[in-house]
Amino acid sequence: MGRGALNILIVDDDIDVPDILADILGSLGHRVRIAHNGREGLERLREELPDAIVLDVEMPCLSGPEMVCRMIEEDGGMQWVPVVLVSGIVDLNEIAGRVGTPYFMGKPFDLDDLIGLLQRSAVEKRPPVPTIS
Repeated sequence: MGRGALNILIVDDDIDVPDILADILGSLGHRVRIAHNGREGLERLREELPDAIVLDVEMPCLSGPEMVCRMIEEDGGMQWVPVVLVSGIVDLNEIAGRVGTPYFMGKPFDLDDLIGLLQRSAVEKRPPVPTIS
């Protein structure tokens, strides 16, 4: 990976979007791995910690917020990985607040905006800090 290149994990149950996003990010020099639900996402995290996670909110098996809770419970360093929530749900800002991440973006999103948010998250390195409600 070149300078400024990120190691990114995309966790999204959509069939096409993660592959397209991985191709584009890969062509920009980033290293990208994909998981199609929260359980697979945790498996990928156990294999190797990324610089940032692009995480869908609503998924089968384990939702995005549930995956974040498991990341914190399991520890092993994964609790320190910044999470960028992406979703088409209306109250995404509220869910991001409960998950405790300042990084979130509605779907559909502008690719340049997502790349900027990923780079910001990798520089700031603010891990999720869920609130108890």
